[in-house]
Amino acid sequence: MTERLSVFDMFKVGVGPSSSHTLGPWRAALAFVAELDASHDLRHVATIRIDLYGALAKTGHGHGTDLAVQAGLLGLDPETCDTSDLQKAVRRIAETHRIEIGGREAIDFKPAGDIRFHPLQQLPFHPNALTFTADLVTGETRTGTWYSIGGGFIVRDGETPSTSDAAKLPYPIDTAADLLKWCDKTGWPVSRVVWENERAWRPAAATRDGLLRIWHVMQDCIYRGCHSPGELPGGLAVHRRAPDLSRTLLGGRATDGTGLVPWIEMVRTGGITFSYIPDWVSCFALAVNEENACFGRVVTAPTNGAAGVIPAVGQYLETFEPLAGDALDNWPLDIDSQFAPVILRYLLTASEIGCIFKKGATISAAMGGCQAEIGVSSAMAAAGLTECLGRSPRHVLMAAEIAMEHHLGMTCDPVGGLVQVPCIERNAMGAIKAITAAQLACQSDPARAKVSLDQVVQTMWRTALDMSAKYKETADGGLAIAVSLPEC
Repeated sequence: MTERLSVFDMFKVGVGPSSSHTLGPWRAALAFVAELDASHDLRHVATIRIDLYGALAKTGHGHGTDLAVQAGLLGLDPETCDTSDLQKAVRRIAETHRIEIGGREAIDFKPAGDIRFHPLQQLPFHPNALTFTADLVTGETRTGTWYSIGGGFIVRDGETPSTSDAAKLPYPIDTAADLLKWCDKTGWPVSRVVWENERAWRPAAATRDGLLRIWHVMQDCIYRGCHSPGELPGGLAVHRRAPDLSRTLLGGRATDGTGLVPWIEMVRTGGITFSYIPDWVSCFALAVNEENACFGRVVTAPTNGAAGVIPAVGQYLETFEPLAGDALDNWPLDIDSQFAPVILRYLLTASEIGCIFKKGATISAAMGGCQAEIGVSSAMAAAGLTECLGRSPRHVLMAAEIAMEHHLGMTCDPVGGLVQVPCIERNAMGAIKAITAAQLACQSDPARAKVSLDQVVQTMWRTALDMSAKYKETADGGLAIAVSLPEC
């Protein structure tokens, strides 16, 4: 069956710093514990070991993979757990050599020996692989291997990808050509086609409320990041710039404790110079990914490493584009008028572009380099912004194509194995490129375009296949070796 993806497959609430190296392994650990609990009472578990392979092992310490699998074994939910307690929980395990499986049954566990890294060994299906092994008191052994394939998606060895429950969509989409066909046939904008497909999975109100929650998490992350000074963890001594930039742009005014809405109003009315708005877009993006680097709560969009682009452009849309189309033309009448339709349309449109890239190429940096993360997120944001500026579906697809075209070949080369340098700044660059791509598309005639979105998706995938493994989230090439630092 063709893979069917929902907006909530593209946008997941989780914990940083990496969707493939943190959130995916976390979910795999939760899945393994659930399997053990279903087949054998957790009281029968004597020991557990975890083996990390390939790219997952090469940058696992810097990406927090060891922390993530322990959090999953504890049964913590990445969407709701108290992120401030994560480090303390992991330290407690290291100090006591005990872990409570599923939060219930304590067993001996020494992270230094029971989480094993195999950077030179790669399993065949995907570079990000991990195997769990549990010895039972009965003498039996249970094992399970999962692949973390990007964006928080996981696949159990021998099974199909874990996506939304199968649904018969009224407007099935695999390519940009499919999407354009449905837009032409119905006369609807991209977001309305996606909205109608979402209704096959859940009531309209649930989609609306879920999108509202996603947007609130994104905004809260921007606000936290702009009000949390200090240094990022991990040993690179990276200074958090978003709080300083926010304060500078607001003329030194203290905004701690003002709350999100008053702060945004101060941002909106704080200046009109040419550099002021781009500076804020960069600040929004930096804020999110500095939070991501601190194991903060972010929205995978479509990955954690690229989590800042879509919130930054969305906040730009809300703050600096007051004439963006809020009209509900060609929309169903059951949309709550109190819900900001411009952001709803932005997220729905962006998500479908992400789905097209995932189906036709990849959103995993371990498979495709940073073009698969920042490139895809920039294309998603460009498309969403263009839709909300009132342009046609053809303009929307053109904007996505332009954004990705100028990310093709981008490598993933994290310094020190951390999602910090150059990852954080790349989110700011991806956000600015998305806005530029939208502006170019809005002022262009799509009929004159020489490259289609489907062609750039195919080109991205071919580029990914051609790219050396050392540029695919392994910290074996590029800036990762130019800056001579050990993995932190």
